[in-house]
Amino acid sequence: MPLKGINSEAGNGHNKNFMATETLKFFNGRIITQQRILNAGCVLIRDGKIIYAGSSNESVSDASEIDLNGQFLAPGFIDIHVHGGGDHDFMDGTVDAFLEIAKMHARYGTTSMLPTTLSSTNEELLKSLEIYEQASAQNNAGAEFLGMHLEGPYFAMSQRGAQDPRYIRNPDPAEYEPIIAGTKLIKRWSAAPELPGAIEFGKHLRKNNIIAALAHTDAIYEEAELAFENGYTLATHFYSAMSGVTRRNAYRYAGVVESAYLIDAMDVEIIADGVHLPAPLQRLIYKIKGPDRIALITDAMRGAGMPSGKSRLGSRTNGLDVILEDGVAKLPDRSSFAGSVATTDRLVRNMIAMAGVPVVEAVRMMSATPARILNIDDRKGSILAGKDADLVVFDDQINVSLTMNRGKILFEQTT
Repeated sequence: MPLKGINSEAGNGHNKNFMATETLKFFNGRIITQQRILNAGCVLIRDGKIIYAGSSNESVSDASEIDLNGQFLAPGFIDIHVHGGGDHDFMDGTVDAFLEIAKMHARYGTTSMLPTTLSSTNEELLKSLEIYEQASAQNNAGAEFLGMHLEGPYFAMSQRGAQDPRYIRNPDPAEYEPIIAGTKLIKRWSAAPELPGAIEFGKHLRKNNIIAALAHTDAIYEEAELAFENGYTLATHFYSAMSGVTRRNAYRYAGVVESAYLIDAMDVEIIADGVHLPAPLQRLIYKIKGPDRIALITDAMRGAGMPSGKSRLGSRTNGLDVILEDGVAKLPDRSSFAGSVATTDRLVRNMIAMAGVPVVEAVRMMSATPARILNIDDRKGSILAGKDADLVVFDDQINVSLTMNRGKILFEQTT
C-alpha cells in the first residue's frame, strides 16, 4: 500500500513522507467514525491535520494518494498506560529506551501514549521525567508522547502485585508537592485512595489538572466514593490489584470493582490481552460501563514484541526478574502477573473476537475514550476535520499495515 507517486521506504518506520504543504488522500476504504463505518470513504490530510472525512471520493489535483483497497481506516490508538516494549522500559533511564518503545508500539497502531513509571526511588522517578523531556524533543519516528503516568509508589502493600515492596509508601506532601511543582509533564498519577493522606493527595492532583487514578488498592465502597469526590476519576487496570467484595467481622463490603460499576461517571481502563481478563469479564465490563467509559490499555512492559523467556520488569538495574510465557509476564514463582506484553492491535482484536464488541466500539475504546479521559479530544481520538491526522490502517483481522501521527507515516507494511 505505498503512496502513489511518492518514494517510500516501508516497513521500518523511516518513511519519506509527502511534503507537509501537500494534500494526502486516503480513499477506497472503510472509515471508522465514532458512530459508524463509512464504506468507500475518503479522508484528506494537509499540514498534519484532517481537512475532510466523508463518503464522497473528493477529487484533489496533485494529491498524493493511498488506495486502502477496502481496509479499515481508524483514528490512531491512544495507550494511556504503557511501561515498555522491544526489550526497553521507560525506567531504563535512557533516551534510546523511550524512542525505541515509541517506535515498536507504532508498528501495532499506537499513535500516542503516556509513558508509565513503576514504584521506585525519587531519584529514578525524577530521572525518568528528565529523560522524557529529552526524548520527546527527539521523537520523530514513534508514537507521540502525551505526558507521563506515574504508577506508584503510594499503594496498599496487600495489593502491590509486581510492584517492588521496597518503594511502596504512603503519600507525603513533602515528597509529592515539589515533584508536581517542578514539572508540567505529569498527566496522571495512580494511587491507593484509602491510604493516610491519599484524599489530600487527590485534591492536590486535581488542583494541578493531573488525573488521579485508583490503583493497587484495598479500598471499600465508602472510601472509593470519597476518593471519586476528591479527584480519583479513573480505575487503573480494572480488576487487577484491586479489592472486590470482602468480609470483615461477618459483614460484607463492596470493593473498588463494585464501586467502579456503581459510580456511573468513573472511567475504567482494562488490559484486554485475554489473560488478565477472560472473555466473560470483558463482556461484563462492556455491558455495565459501555465503550464511552472504557479505555483499552496495554500495560505493556519491556517484553512486548519479544519472544518467551526471561525478562525484567522496571529498570535494568533495580527491576524485578520476570518470565514471559502464555502471552503475559509473570513473577518467577508464577504467583502473580507482572504486566502484559500486549500491543494495541491485540486489545482491539480481543474485544471484537472475545467480548463480541462491534469494531466501531472496540476502536472507540482505543481512541475516542482515552482522548476524552486525557482531555485532548478536541484534537485527537476521532476522524474529523480539524483534528490531528493520527490514523491507523488495518484489515479484518486487525493486522496493522500503516500508522500515522500528525500526518507523518511512522510505519508502513508493504509485503
